[in-house]
Amino acid sequence: MACLLEAPLRISVLSEVTATSRHYVDRLFDPDPQKVLQGVIDMKNAVIGNNKQKANLIVLGAVPRLLYLLQQSSSSLELRTECAVVLGSLAMGTENNIKSLVDCHIIPALLQGLLCPDLIFIEACLRCLRTVFISPVTPVQLLYTDPTVIPHLMSLLSRSQRTQEYITQIFSHCCKTPEHQTVLFNHGAIQNIAPLLISPSYKVRMQALKCFSVLAYENTQVSMTLVNVLVDGALLSQVFVRMMQRDQPIEMQLTAAKCLTYMCRAGAIRTDDSCVVLKTLPCLVRMCSKEHLLEERVEGAETLAYLMEPDVELQRIASTTDHLVAMLADYFKYPSSVSAITDIKRLDHDLKHAHELRQAAFKLYASLGSNDEDIRKKITETENMMDRIVSGLSESSIKVRLAAVRCLHSLSRSVQQLRTSFHDHAVWKPLMKLLQNAPDEVLVMASSTLCNLLLEFSPSKEPILESGVIELLCTLTQSDSPALRVNGIWALMNMAFQADQKVKVEIVRCLGTEQLFRLLSDPDSNVLMKTLGLLRNLLSTRPHIDQIMSSHGKQILQAVTLILEAEHSVEVKEQTLCILANIADGNTAKEILMTNDDMLQKIKYYMGHSNVKLQLAATFCISNLIWNEEDVQAVVSSDCSPKGSQERQDKLREMGFVDILHKLTQASDPNLCDRAKTAMQQYLA
Repeated sequence: MACLLEAPLRISVLSEVTATSRHYVDRLFDPDPQKVLQGVIDMKNAVIGNNKQKANLIVLGAVPRLLYLLQQSSSSLELRTECAVVLGSLAMGTENNIKSLVDCHIIPALLQGLLCPDLIFIEACLRCLRTVFISPVTPVQLLYTDPTVIPHLMSLLSRSQRTQEYITQIFSHCCKTPEHQTVLFNHGAIQNIAPLLISPSYKVRMQALKCFSVLAYENTQVSMTLVNVLVDGALLSQVFVRMMQRDQPIEMQLTAAKCLTYMCRAGAIRTDDSCVVLKTLPCLVRMCSKEHLLEERVEGAETLAYLMEPDVELQRIASTTDHLVAMLADYFKYPSSVSAITDIKRLDHDLKHAHELRQAAFKLYASLGSNDEDIRKKITETENMMDRIVSGLSESSIKVRLAAVRCLHSLSRSVQQLRTSFHDHAVWKPLMKLLQNAPDEVLVMASSTLCNLLLEFSPSKEPILESGVIELLCTLTQSDSPALRVNGIWALMNMAFQADQKVKVEIVRCLGTEQLFRLLSDPDSNVLMKTLGLLRNLLSTRPHIDQIMSSHGKQILQAVTLILEAEHSVEVKEQTLCILANIADGNTAKEILMTNDDMLQKIKYYMGHSNVKLQLAATFCISNLIWNEEDVQAVVSSDCSPKGSQERQDKLREMGFVDILHKLTQASDPNLCDRAKTAMQQYLA
């Protein structure tokens, strides 16, 4: 019986809550304006800190009525202001509350309210707008729909410290794309916000600083402008440096360091500038120490990684600052069983976000080790580092996996590490597993790393080959992503270098001639270059050249013809001529060239080209064709008569190649001159 009574009891309690909430909503419709005002004030007091009450009022339709009252010119200013305050309080509830408010068109209503001259009402509208816009569920584009909004917000910056704080906070949260940066920049964001950096209010200074960090990020135009801005007689960079001093709040130090980092990366400040080397970099390294909160350590490490990513000198300086490489090892031990965290909420938060520390550490190690061999060695010798990377490759968080593979890729640029640490820890196994099923972003980085592991001197090359990797790489070459096509073909190119015939045959079989020639007409020049590199590596050593040309010679020469006749870069055409030079070095393959007068004319044309690289590659072709040694294997033509080097030389002489070679012996380029002389000696032998 008790069970039967339980359900009605729950219904009656819910009815009571709903009835109470209904009472608040009903009062909004009272014909007496004073009672409506009192009802809104009572509602404001009822919802403070009460998410359940907020949700009930939204469900019962309070929002449309509050917005109606807020927009009515007949409503008193006090009522309109109280409505904005209640809406702001409702917005501080759950994300579902925000979605409901946005669906009720709260943003245009509040933006319209900003046209009112009353400052207190404006501040209430801005406070509510700020709360709505900082929510991740609010579409930021709503700020930019009406082109009059941004200039009007700029004009309100001077009204009060509150308008300054709320508006700059809205800007910093709603500036997500280069287009947003441009809109804010064009409406005077820099000159309007710069003076706020010396506001007496910390909140205003902080929000203004955040604005500059999002405006400058990967934006050369903004960064170049910022570098010349004066604030109270001081350059903006000097203001940022002051904000990085140790006596400033950590949040301010970090954000100022981000501003200078972004200006530096955008090319507005030199990497060897003292404000970068002596101030920004040490500040960011300082943020990585264990005395800081988890989110500060994450942000510090990720910003530092971004700052020094392209600059080897900054990487060297950072690697010797405050034992950074060893300090980062602590990122993998946090929070530990002996952690100093006594706040249970903080401990729970950090346990849930500890993966962000690992991600940041991998990113920073990747940046540190991207160029310098000594730094890479120092990283791999850090306690359990390779084991941590291997573990990172199989973490549940996709961001950690991506950061771990970035780190691995950075370290894989080292010949020494490929031969030692990578081999000792068999990193190719988790890497291969990662390649089986991953998002494109991870696949690109993992396949780039695999390219390095397949280099000739890498001990991992053999076991990777035995794991059936060729099919996987051939699949990558069919991807819609140019980066994946490049990596797939690049890895095959590395694999084919000085490979056994068995491996080469398997590559050609698995890739298929149709796909190979499709890649030779790929619109991406990097894909084309790597495919030519693969073809060049396949066509090396005479038995391999002859075998491939006997089965695919016609298609290969067709592809080569198309490339030489089309508009391609010097690098592409040079690589193509080098393939012809390899073919010309074959025993039976060279006869395929000798019977193709059109191809010989093309070689002749490039011997007289204005570009020395192309002349040299074309001269290599002829040098191989006229080489005066007994053919390893006699080549029989259709009339069964032997065709040796003498016959080839005679034909090439008739076609005018000797005259060209003679001219090239006088060439100003020493390599071309020597190659032409070597070829001429074959005629004299």
